Amino acid sequence: MSAAFDDVLAAGRGEDGALVFESGEPARPAVFTAFPGDLEPRVQSALIGAGISGLYGHQADVWEAARRGEHVCVSTGTASGKSLAFTLPVLAAVCERSSARALYLYPTKALAQDQARALRAYGLGLRPAVYDGDTPREQRHLVRRFANPILTNPDMLHVGILPNHRRWAEVLANLTHVVIDEAHSYRGVFGSHVALVLRRLRRVCTLYGCEPQFLLASATIANPAEACAALTGLDVRVVDRDGAPRAPRRVAFWDTPLLDEAEGTRGSALGEAAGLLAALTTRGLRTICFVKSRKASELVFRFARESLVSAGREDVAERLAPYRAGYTAEERRRIEADLVSGRLLGVVATEALELGVDVGLLDCALAIGFPGTVASLRQQWGRAGRRGEGLALLVPGADALDRYFINHPDALLGRANEAAILDPTNPEIRIGHLRAAAHELPLTATDDDVLGAGALSAAEPLVEAGELLRTPAGLAWRGAGSPAGRVSLRSGSADAIAVVERGTGTLLGMLEQERAFSTVHEGAVYLHRGETYLAETLDLSDRVALVTPFDGPWYTQPRRETDTSIVRALSGPVRCCGVELSYGEVEVSDQVVAYERRSLPEGRRLDTVPLDLPARQFATRAFWFVPPDDLMAEAGGDLLGALHAAEHALISVLPLLAMCDRWDIGGLSTNLHPQTLRPTVFVYDGHAGGVGIAQRGHDRFAELVASAARVVGDCRCRDGCPSCVQSPKCGNLNEMLDKAAAARLLKAMGRAPAVPTARASEVVPSRRRSSARRRGRTGSGPSRSSAYCGVARSRSRSAQSGQGAPSRPARQ
Repeated sequence: MSAAFDDVLAAGRGEDGALVFESGEPARPAVFTAFPGDLEPRVQSALIGAGISGLYGHQADVWEAARRGEHVCVSTGTASGKSLAFTLPVLAAVCERSSARALYLYPTKALAQDQARALRAYGLGLRPAVYDGDTPREQRHLVRRFANPILTNPDMLHVGILPNHRRWAEVLANLTHVVIDEAHSYRGVFGSHVALVLRRLRRVCTLYGCEPQFLLASATIANPAEACAALTGLDVRVVDRDGAPRAPRRVAFWDTPLLDEAEGTRGSALGEAAGLLAALTTRGLRTICFVKSRKASELVFRFARESLVSAGREDVAERLAPYRAGYTAEERRRIEADLVSGRLLGVVATEALELGVDVGLLDCALAIGFPGTVASLRQQWGRAGRRGEGLALLVPGADALDRYFINHPDALLGRANEAAILDPTNPEIRIGHLRAAAHELPLTATDDDVLGAGALSAAEPLVEAGELLRTPAGLAWRGAGSPAGRVSLRSGSADAIAVVERGTGTLLGMLEQERAFSTVHEGAVYLHRGETYLAETLDLSDRVALVTPFDGPWYTQPRRETDTSIVRALSGPVRCCGVELSYGEVEVSDQVVAYERRSLPEGRRLDTVPLDLPARQFATRAFWFVPPDDLMAEAGGDLLGALHAAEHALISVLPLLAMCDRWDIGGLSTNLHPQTLRPTVFVYDGHAGGVGIAQRGHDRFAELVASAARVVGDCRCRDGCPSCVQSPKCGNLNEMLDKAAAARLLKAMGRAPAVPTARASEVVPSRRRSSARRRGRTGSGPSRSSAYCGVARSRSRSAQSGQGAPSRPARQ
């Protein structure tokens, strides 16, 4: 196997070769322990029958903690046996009491199906059944009556089980365990919603006299105890002593060719991936290739197959397959089975196979583009080496994080996993779950212990609005039907927009209203999982956008105007990295005012179309900093261009500290903010109320600055490119960027003391909006202005670069 790896990698070696980094990870022996003395003999016999003669150290630790009655999270590496760790207590409970029931929650259908197959193999009276959207309606009552355990997902628990808990009375009254697999995937807005769904589950269980034990499994993350406590609302014991063996593994970075150094353009990562996939599978190496979209999975599969056919290797081409959302359940199950059996040599998969689905014994794992978090990359790479030595490859895209890691391999390989951030107290998110909880069971003062402090007070506006009714039992839902269906677990807003394909009526997804304004306005070219659609209508009253498949020679970019104001500083300002750094509450107002049509592939502007959409206002959390005059003088160049480019760079690397993507973050840069009266850069949570991302950036600001400085300083482009200071989500279409000045600014900030020092002068909050159109001057000369990113140059200029939620001056 090692020789086969060498054959493939040799093609990239050499001074100008694509292979830019190689390293090795040594094997790690297993840490075994004997079966616990109090393990049910029937369970022990079943394990021995399955070829398991003892437990890994972490599996034994989970068993002991569970037997003490603790809620437990096992946080260990890929393929370390986490499933057995959390299943042992369930097996014991079923053997001890035949009426015991367990609820398993999985983030994907594929994972639930895979685990159901594994559970059936134990026997022992287990009757596992999957309860999700694919479960035929005529079979659902059988699941409620007979299944133990029941495997489902948070969405089904939210809209199917909890609103109908009386039908589930027998299950809930006998519920001994709630298993939450892949707990690290519940973060940000989605995680905050799921945390409230779990609190509603605990609340309903109390009605039936039940307090189930929670067992969680997570990839290794920076804050497993904190994340699990936020997710469940319970004290959770973390087991992270990984006793599983690991085969030796090679790690390699395979770069794409540089086509134009001045512009920073590079060759296709998909083309490189297809070539590697063909080369590896030709040598009999079983390979999984992870890509970011459905379209990419099909393209890499097609390119690799065509390459193999042209080389006369039809036998190998027939043993490749793509795997993505959009396939039928039967197609996905067939591909999974073919992977496990070895009939398939290679598969090109989206993140649907990143999680713990059993895909058999693989030799190679290719990540095409950094997947957004170090934890996810390690999950993908962990698929390699099941038959002995493994090969883990990274082929970078053009994104800033990809280029950062390809230039600094040690910064990736030596980096700790990110923290999973969620906030179930977010008022925008909690209000919908208070409605749902009141429908399930009247709200009382005791619910503050489960739904979070102040839950009952937070429900008072719903009483005033006539949605809840005061009764002797508490605050009860007075409407018809369940309000849970109005709450999308993927949206931070109650006003989510449904994106529907006009011809088929297929629901493609749900978008928060603020994102809908910029992505599915009339005339927008909308991308969904790699497929392209044209938005025909956006109906705000019915909250639906109708789209049709599109294959035209252009794409669209929105133009927006944004205001921001500081409501209240919660921390600072303090001197850190040479700037005055603060964190607190801000208010943002954003309006999409037009969109540009740009030609493919060159990006030439064809025309600008005005739009008449309402402005959106929301409160969120942000960190902001004010650079002093001497620092800006050292940066030189264009003042706003430097701030705007530095803001883009900071936002591009913030996902290294919090498990998020750019859609979760907004930003704004201005050379004269009316409250600070100075040049100011804001970075904020792109969701109303915030979920803790900006706070993470504030708390680790020095690390954030250092990473951003390296991203900008190492990029070889001349004026800025997607690998450094350009953002794919910039509301100002990447206008007004001064890469050189931003590099000098970030470098100077990195040289300054990183430890926060004396509190700087206070900024007095003002409810005036920070308008990009306000007049003002800074020490750098005449101040200029524009509604977004400084197009007009006659007044105080702001640049906006925000995603997710809005901002006007400069936003990413």
